[in-house]
Parts: sequence; C-alpha cells; structure tokens
Amino acid sequence: MSTVALVAPAALPRIPAKTSGYLVLAPSCLLLIIFFALPMGTMIGMSFTHAETLAPTLFHYERFFSDGLSLAGLYRTAVMSLLVALSVTVLGYPIAYYLARSRSRWRALVFALALAPELAGVVLRTYGWLIILEDRGFINDALINLGVIASPLPLSKNLFAVVVGLTHVVLPFGILSLTTSIQGIDPNLERAAQMLGASRLSVVRHIILPLSIPGIVSSLLISFTMAASAYATPALLGGAGFKVLATMIYEQVLFYIDWRFAAVMAIALLSMMLAVSFLGIRYETRRSLRSGNREGEAA
Repeated sequence: MSTVALVAPAALPRIPAKTSGYLVLAPSCLLLIIFFALPMGTMIGMSFTHAETLAPTLFHYERFFSDGLSLAGLYRTAVMSLLVALSVTVLGYPIAYYLARSRSRWRALVFALALAPELAGVVLRTYGWLIILEDRGFINDALINLGVIASPLPLSKNLFAVVVGLTHVVLPFGILSLTTSIQGIDPNLERAAQMLGASRLSVVRHIILPLSIPGIVSSLLISFTMAASAYATPALLGGAGFKVLATMIYEQVLFYIDWRFAAVMAIALLSMMLAVSFLGIRYETRRSLRSGNREGEAA
C-alpha cells in the first residue's frame, strides 16, 4: 500500500503594514511627480535663469516687483477673486440651506438648476453674459427702450462683468460645498431652539452659521482659487483693458515669447493662492481647537 505525502506550500513573506501603505500610494505619488512636481520644478528653475546665458539670476523677479503693470495685475487678480468668493458664498448659502433641509418635491429641480451651468462650457456661458452685458446687449437695450437711461451703462469690459461671469461659473461648486456642511448639522438643534422660542432668523444666525463655518471657509477657498486661475472669462468679459495674471501669462508666452517672466507671474499667482489657502485652513484649524477646548472645559 502506497502513501502520498502532502507538502504544504511555503508561506508567502508577510509585507509590513507600513510598507504596504507606501505601495498603495506609489502610483498616485508617481503621477504627481511626473505631471506636477517635475513641471513645477522646471518652471521654478526657469524663473531663476538668464534667457541667453542660463546663468542664475534674480532679474525676472526684480522686473516683476518693479513693474507697475505686473503688480497692478496681481492686485486686480486678488480683488477680483475676493469679490467672486464673497458673491458665490453669499448667493449660494440660501440655496445650499434649502437643498440641505428641504424635503419638497421641488428640491430635485432646484438641485438640477444649481448644477445646470456646469452642463455648458465656460466659453459658451461667458459669451452668453457678453451678449447680456455689452453696450448693445439685452440689459442696455431694454433700459434704453423703456426710457430709463439715455446711453448704455458700462456693464462689460470691466471688473463688474468679470465678477458676474465668474460667479456664474463657480457658484455650483460653492453650493455643493455649503450643502455638504449644512447637512452635517443635526436638525434637532434647530427644532430645540425653535421650541424654546427662537425665531427662524435667530436659529440661522446663532446656530446654523457658526456650525457651518467649515463649509463657508471651503466655499471661499474654492471660489477664490478657481477665480484667480480663470482665463477665458476675464479675457472675454474684461477685454483688453482688464488684465489679470492669467491673461498676462498668456500674453507673455504666446505674444512676447518670454517664458521666464511668464514663469515668475505663474509663481506669483500660485503663491497668492497657496497663501490664501494656508490662512483659511489655519483659521479653521484654530477655530476647531478652540471649540474643542471649550467643549472639554464644559464637560
């Protein structure tokens, strides 16, 4: 009688948890290095070299900070982005509150209308606003025909037109951010405050607004960064007289073929967005720590 010996397969080597975590992140990190870190590093290195001799130099940065047009473009970009961020947050908050709390059958329609601008391209939406706001556009023609004004109002080719167009473009992102934050607030807090005699306005002011600050900060940061980096809307609605850093970078690359000065402008734009994001995140972190400390002392 023959017997068959069964040999158990050798156990596979166990990968430490720390190493397996690195392996999972490796593909994403590789993509970031290839498509973000290397181009950014090349751009930063280019900004510190001379165009002809390739020698290290700070000439392009000195030119940027001594050039009134460049500093004006940076200031104009910051003001435009701040106004867009405030407009998106203020206009989007009531819609976000309705979407977060409503159980009406109209909620789906409102949600669809809030996201509808994203179904059309940025250029298409911008041309739509150009038709509405230009000197012979819908608004000016209507006001002139009604006898309200005698000459067209300056609604296009300025800061107002760019802020209106960018607000329309960025508003859906602000609404989504605010809706997510408000949905995380327990509705029982509102019911308890109303049962104690608080009005709807008092509930929103003293409960909803303070608890939705993370969503407000997120909406401000998203709107600011998207507006600061926008090109098509400022170029079309702002016209030749309204220059922001995005349009100035485009001109330096395609018209003047000055890639090094364009790299300096891009670094200035990126630095401004990173600084605003850092301040917003730091504010929210410190606010959360203070809130946690107060809750700990109360307990």
